[in-house]
Amino acid sequence: MFYNVENLFDCKDDSLKADEEFLPEGSKHWASNRFYQKIRGVSKTILAINQWQTPSIIGLCEVENEWTLKQLVYNTGLNNLGYKYIHFESSDKRGIDVALLYKNKEFNLLHSSPIFLSDTSDNFYTRDALYVKGIIASDTIHLIVNHWPSKRGGIMASEMKRQRVSNIIATTTDSIAKAEFNPRLVVMGDFNAELTSPSIKYLLTEAGINSQLNPKDISSKQIKGSYKYQGQWSLIDHIFLSKHWLDDEQYSFKHEISDLPYLFEKDETNSGIKPHRTYAGPRYIGGISDHLPVIINISK
Repeated sequence: MFYNVENLFDCKDDSLKADEEFLPEGSKHWASNRFYQKIRGVSKTILAINQWQTPSIIGLCEVENEWTLKQLVYNTGLNNLGYKYIHFESSDKRGIDVALLYKNKEFNLLHSSPIFLSDTSDNFYTRDALYVKGIIASDTIHLIVNHWPSKRGGIMASEMKRQRVSNIIATTTDSIAKAEFNPRLVVMGDFNAELTSPSIKYLLTEAGINSQLNPKDISSKQIKGSYKYQGQWSLIDHIFLSKHWLDDEQYSFKHEISDLPYLFEKDETNSGIKPHRTYAGPRYIGGISDHLPVIINISK
């Protein structure tokens, strides 16, 4: 499972981060009651997304720090399910990071480390990616959790930033492939880019990965992507797997965008529905996230 949880900040000021708007006296008037309502909503989604079987592995992005993860894992309905978390602080100026939750009894962690994507020499700062290696159901898998640069500043200018990140992630998967024959790769995240974008096309080609979700396959449905902006759906949250894994007849895959009813609200400005987000600008909406979670079930 992967979920962009939309600015999961604590309520305390961090002098090293630009988190001022997410303080009780900040522009968003972020407070403990809102924080705990939000993590209860995130945990509810994790509990409900796959019916009776909660996900073994969960990638998250827009998490401020370890404390917020502790509250999510140990102070909600997830508490008794045996989840552990992996998180490293990154160079993102706002302080938002990626993280991974995993069920300790189902996933045997072998290694974890950040993938550094920022370059201070030319003032390029972005979220680090997260690399995790482990064993699940006797298979060794390599996971990379991503949160690529947003489209702020224009599509073309920001695409150059995403291309820089894409190059580094592709280099990482190439190193894994040199060390291990036909590795089982899981590259997940909010890529802030469609499948047709140059940065994503490059990654899919160079890393030898693919997705079972395609915008054409969901074009006739009410939910046409994982994110909706100004009335337009886009599929920017992905879980990519190794092509050779997807082609292996021993395995079956079911890849979905979650359509849990409480994740939506009516789109009053445009038409249909949209994700029920936490904030619209400075205005508190009270939802969970402006993104929808994506999930893939793998059976052997």
